[in-house]
Amino acid sequence: MRLRIDLAYDGTDFKGWAAQPNLRTVQGELVGALATVLRRPADEIQVVCAGRTDAGVHARGQVAHLDLPVGLGLAEDLDQLARRVNGVLDRDVRVHRIAVAPDGFDARFAALWRRYAYRIADDPVAVDPLRRHHVLTWPRRLDLDAMNEASAPLVGLHDFASFCKQRPGATTIRTLLDLSWERDEAGVAVGTVRADAFCHSMVRALVGCLVAVGEGRRPPEWAHQMLVAAQRDPAVHVLHAHGLTLEEVAYPDDADLAARVVLTSAVRESVGGTEG
Repeated sequence: MRLRIDLAYDGTDFKGWAAQPNLRTVQGELVGALATVLRRPADEIQVVCAGRTDAGVHARGQVAHLDLPVGLGLAEDLDQLARRVNGVLDRDVRVHRIAVAPDGFDARFAALWRRYAYRIADDPVAVDPLRRHHVLTWPRRLDLDAMNEASAPLVGLHDFASFCKQRPGATTIRTLLDLSWERDEAGVAVGTVRADAFCHSMVRALVGCLVAVGEGRRPPEWAHQMLVAAQRDPAVHVLHAHGLTLEEVAYPDDADLAARVVLTSAVRESVGGTEG
């Protein structure tokens, strides 16, 4: 039986999603709580997420899946399971929902896209100490019109090697569906970034590039120049993790899940793998 888990977390005190020895991670905490509640060894609890967030990155809309033996008899009591898991977890991670996943569901490979938001308070009036762990404070006003102009050529299917920490055998080709900036009701600059998948540090490097444009240190066309160079440039800074939040993961209709998994898996294998 495959379960879908929808969860959120404050990434401030986590060393990312992926379990690591002797480090506090979201996956490690979730697996530990599930093992306690289900009374099963932790090494039998294999949790796969839609997008592995880096250390300090937050999530409102993370999705994961978990496979369990059918004989556990949980199908009619999953709300209680979620409550019990939350009772074990610390308050900086919350399970919103646990449900039986439809046939063909895979949290990682069935996803159509992931949407992140990066938040920057670039005006003293917009700096809220209650949001300091989730919004980056920036000392200079940003020109969002210039940042949107710089963002437009980056949308589409490209090799984002200039904005990724490359890993052996992993592709840096991605389809960027949206990249835009606007201010919220508090005056915070919010960058919305949506793609089929992301490689390591991609969003924070894109934001670092665009902030240089927003400050006027670089012209809008510089972002596209960095993209076509297809190699890391020290002039592109990776911004702090705490301004970034995974907001949403989208999936196709249930009838199309299996086909999506086949398609995504084939693409990953043909180009040498991905981080999802």
